Amino acid sequence: MAANTAQAQQNLPLELNRFVGREGDLDAISRLLRSHRLVTLCGMGGIGKTRLALRAAAKATERFPDGVWLCEMSEATTREEVVARIAAALGARGDSERSPDQALDDVLRSRHLLLVLDNCEHVVADVSAVVERFLTRCPRVSFLVTSREPLRAPGESVWRVLPLTVPGPGPADPLGAESVQLFVDRARANAHDFAVTPERLDSIAEICRRLDGIPLGIELAAARVRLLSVAQIAERLSDRFAVLTYGDRSAPARQRTLRAVIDWSHDMLDDREQTLLRRLSVFSDWDLELAELVCADEALPARSLLDLLVSLVDRSLVTVVGEVQGRMRYRMLDTIRHYASARLAASGEEERLRLRHREQMLALAEELAHNAVAGHGVCWSRRFSSFQRVCAERDNMWAALNWSAERGDAVEGLRLCVALRPYWMVNGLLSEGAQWTDRFLALDCADEALRGRAMVRRAELAWDRNDQVHAVRVGEEGLRLCQEAGDHASVALALNILAMSDIRAGRLDRAGQRLAESVALTRATDDPWNEGIARSTQGALAARQGRLAEAGARYEEALTLLRVIDHRWGVGLTLIGQGRVAEASGDLSGAERCFREALEIQRAIGGAPELARCLAGVGRVLARRGKVAEAYGCLRESLTLCHHTGQRLGTARGLLAVATVAAAQGHAEEATLLAGAADRIREASGHSASGDPWPLRDGSFDRWWQEGRRTDVDEAVRRALRLAETGAAPTGSAPVDADAAVLTPREREVAQLVGRGMSNRSIAEQLFISPATVARHVANINTKLGFHSRNQIAAWINR
Repeated sequence: MAANTAQAQQNLPLELNRFVGREGDLDAISRLLRSHRLVTLCGMGGIGKTRLALRAAAKATERFPDGVWLCEMSEATTREEVVARIAAALGARGDSERSPDQALDDVLRSRHLLLVLDNCEHVVADVSAVVERFLTRCPRVSFLVTSREPLRAPGESVWRVLPLTVPGPGPADPLGAESVQLFVDRARANAHDFAVTPERLDSIAEICRRLDGIPLGIELAAARVRLLSVAQIAERLSDRFAVLTYGDRSAPARQRTLRAVIDWSHDMLDDREQTLLRRLSVFSDWDLELAELVCADEALPARSLLDLLVSLVDRSLVTVVGEVQGRMRYRMLDTIRHYASARLAASGEEERLRLRHREQMLALAEELAHNAVAGHGVCWSRRFSSFQRVCAERDNMWAALNWSAERGDAVEGLRLCVALRPYWMVNGLLSEGAQWTDRFLALDCADEALRGRAMVRRAELAWDRNDQVHAVRVGEEGLRLCQEAGDHASVALALNILAMSDIRAGRLDRAGQRLAESVALTRATDDPWNEGIARSTQGALAARQGRLAEAGARYEEALTLLRVIDHRWGVGLTLIGQGRVAEASGDLSGAERCFREALEIQRAIGGAPELARCLAGVGRVLARRGKVAEAYGCLRESLTLCHHTGQRLGTARGLLAVATVAAAQGHAEEATLLAGAADRIREASGHSASGDPWPLRDGSFDRWWQEGRRTDVDEAVRRALRLAETGAAPTGSAPVDADAAVLTPREREVAQLVGRGMSNRSIAEQLFISPATVARHVANINTKLGFHSRNQIAAWINR
């Protein structure tokens, strides 16, 4: 089994050039991280806080078993966005009932890791509140923060990041100064034949003194060595700094120095380079294609942008991030971006550029929305490519949403929310999608058809979050508006969502009526995607009613539709349902085939909830087929994935799956403890018990059950993983396909009555024994045959 879901240990970016100096800072920060859980690096823009934090975090990796994780905060504007960015860095999805804060509590509570929160100065209060919460609730999580001011949170240790050392006026060797070392290193990177002569060294020393040892200023100056001699750079800086007429005269001297050197670097650009620099500030990061679409016009033709962009990179005003989807991506340092953004505002172009930026984000999102549900003519590679593209533009999507909200642009905001629904759904970002959609639905919007589309998608998010009341209320209103607008695709989607809500609430007849209506509509309008979802939901409804053969047929119809349109994500979801039906019917080879195909699809897509369900399905089937060690491997991976991404319901299911296999292998006490823990988690999250009640509840096993219900979820997961790690079956355990001879006559009699669909109470009355005794016989049957439900016993005895 490929370990694609193994947790990475860090997400720190690669260093694109050499780290120079600051050894004393690194040692001090390392000591602080050993003794303090919150360390904040403070200093002015351009002083090197981010680079120092990343190097310190990389050095600390070995001391944090669960990794070090960079969370970029430059685009965050609210407390919710701060939490969302931490969750995104950790891959935490959360689940339905809890706030994102609560979901992160569960993800972080037992993990020993370091979170690096970068560029926090504009959301200091929000970051401080979030950090304080997690410091209190998650005892092994530490924070390394960069900000221009402290968080002022309890227990914070502040490290002031000072400029690099500069050469003194005496005879000491200037090369001993960190600022000179940095200049020389960057100059050689820009001009490989750059040599340090005594004459040049004097000029370099003068440059570093003029720049007060500010790393950003030194890098900007060193980037000019291909165009100017070192003496010319020193002379121009001397002229510029003789009278500091640039920037805010009330600002501290070093901030005025940095502003002056950025002004100097900016003024050395030609008009077209200056224009592109300020226009690029609308992006968080970007590729050439986006830059051409947003920044080009008659004065700045698209064909000229590549050369101009290369020039900005050469001058250290733009940095290369790396390649994503075959496209090189770029960004600006935060200080440069703020500078360029101010220039953009002063130019009078800002609104026009931000509108063009939002138009491109809308185009990308709506392309995804179309490809996600399109019928014939869209191949899977195209669907998946548009999904990946939106993933790459997440920060830009947030910027467009924020800007729309600030302006009160309800129409554009709702269009973005409707279009981003597939992105939010697949990535499990349900809270994020709900928050944004609610924010724009609260605004006045004259376009009732658009409101209806948004409400239907909001209902889908609510259903996935198990918010049944919201799903039905918003879904019914959205259905009405979409029916009035003649939006057939949204009507079909609404009917499917409301039918799923009906099934969950036990309104099975109503669900059947809605699904029949959806199928008729989608067939009449040639909508294979929504028809496939309706057929799949009909399969779930039939399975809920115990009509397994019909359920299998409906799932097969759905698969046929979805395979024809090459929609692998839909195929993967349907295969999970079909696998469950095959499993309940006793068709183990068919069930394993379904789960493994779905697993392959979900690994490629990366949807954590569905991936965990596939792994659990494969594990259950392997256990029943006697492949216990391999089964434990799948169940261990599934449980770890659910626990690490904050899926409480998935964690409960994983614990129960491990418990079921363990019970079949003779570990009845420990299995009962895990089952009790799973039951408590489901209860706490508002979900009813899963399937048949755990059979080992009475007598001596009740103590283990109650202990499990008192066990902390982290401890329960640790115990389950330890148990799965051993994977040891005691001697004498029965293979899955054991002959009926392993059952006692009474057990076989009970199995036959289970096969007739009788309850424990009915069996007890017929055999003149107590229901508790029947439950014990059922447990023994499951243990001997490797089953974990009455449906499996029934399928086996009837076969």
